[in-house]
Amino acid sequence: VGVLLLNLGTPDGTSYWPMRRYLKEFLSDARVIEEPRWKWWPILNLIILTVRPGRKGKDYATIWNNELDEGPLKTITRAQAAVLQRRLGSSRIVVDWAMRYANPTTESRLQHLMQQGCDRILLVPLYPQYAAATTATANDQAFRALMSMRWQPAVRTAPPYHDDPAYIDALARSMRASLAKLDFEPERIMASFHGMPQKYFEAGDPYHCQCQKTSRLLRERLGIPKERWLTTFQSRFGTDPWLQPYTDETVQRLGEQGIKSLAIVAPGFSADCLETLEELDGENREIFMHAGGEKFAYLPALNESAEGIDVIEAVVRRELMGWV
Repeated sequence: VGVLLLNLGTPDGTSYWPMRRYLKEFLSDARVIEEPRWKWWPILNLIILTVRPGRKGKDYATIWNNELDEGPLKTITRAQAAVLQRRLGSSRIVVDWAMRYANPTTESRLQHLMQQGCDRILLVPLYPQYAAATTATANDQAFRALMSMRWQPAVRTAPPYHDDPAYIDALARSMRASLAKLDFEPERIMASFHGMPQKYFEAGDPYHCQCQKTSRLLRERLGIPKERWLTTFQSRFGTDPWLQPYTDETVQRLGEQGIKSLAIVAPGFSADCLETLEELDGENREIFMHAGGEKFAYLPALNESAEGIDVIEAVVRRELMGWV
C-alpha cells in the first residue's frame, strides 16, 4: 500500500530560469488562473514571466536551504514523509512525497510506488482546507499520470481536514508552545490564510468557509476572546478583488491604531514556505513595525513536528481502513 503526500511545489533554484520554469508551470494551471487562455497567455508570457522570476527569485533566496540547495517546502515535506513512515511502522506501507509543480513530480513518485509493488495508493494533499487551486489540481495531476498507465493501482484521495479534531488539537498545542516562548503577550492574534479571487468563492469553492471554520474552532479551542482574534487572507495577485480582509492591510491598520504587539499564525499551511517565512515573517513584520508596532511574532506551521505528524498520521490511518 502506498501513501503519497502531495504539496504545492518549489523552484529548483533561485536564478532566473529555474524560477521562470516553476512560475510558468504554476501560472499556466487552469485551476489556479481561471481566465480564458487567449487572454491569459500573452499576459503570462510577455509580461509576468519577464519580470516576476527575478523578483521572486530574490524572495526565495532569503529563505533558501543553502545546505541542501532547495526550498524549505521540499525539505519539510521530505521530513514529514520520513517521520510518517517510521510512525506507521509497517513494511506493507510505503510513504513517499511529490510536488504539484516542479520536482519531484507526481508522476515520477507514483511510478516509484508502483515499482515498489504498491497496487493501492492513498493520495494525501497536504491542504487542510479544500480549494480547487490546491487540493483539486494536486489530485488532477495524479489522475493525469494514471491515464497513461496500462496497469493502474487502486486509488483513494484523502479529504480536507479543516475541522478534524486531531488537526485543531495539534494547532492549539503548537500555538500554546510557541506563545509560551515569547517574551510578550500579543494584544492581537491573527490567523492568516492564503487568499483566492472572490469570484472563485462566488463560483462555489468551499475554501473561504472552511478557513473561517478552522479559525473559529482554533480560537475556541485556545479560549481566546473574539476581540483579540482576527482572520485574514494573504498573497493576493493581480487586480481582481480577493477574499478579505487582506492580511497586509490589516497588519498596517493595527499598527496605526496603536496595537503594539501582534502574533500571526498560518493554519492553512502544513509546512512553512515562501508565503509564511518571507511574506508573513518578513514583509508583514516590516509593515507592522513601520506602522508603529513594537513586538511581532510569526508562529511556525506544524511542519514535521510531533503535532504536525500527529495530524497526517490520523488522516492516513483513517483513510487506509480496509486496506490495512
